[in-house]
Amino acid sequence: MYGVNVRPNSDDPPPDPPDLPAPGALLVDASRNNRVGEFRGVAGCYWSLRPMGGGREWEVEPRHVRPALPIEQLRARTARANARSRGEVL
Repeated sequence: MYGVNVRPNSDDPPPDPPDLPAPGALLVDASRNNRVGEFRGVAGCYWSLRPMGGGREWEVEPRHVRPALPIEQLRARTARANARSRGEVL
């Protein structure tokens, strides 16, 4: 068994945290029925997301978040534009 590390060192550094998205990037929260939100920042070990058309922010663990697909981005932007045309969003 020469050359094979059967017992890796426990002093290895922990894996790097996921890269932070740019503020305003559209992300999907898989833990909340694939809800789309804008990335607002970091709150401890959670990421803060906000609905596209405004509203209450929510926090989510980064492991439940993924970048929004182009079709999901289009749906979120269309929903915001429709709400704005109805006067619901400034």
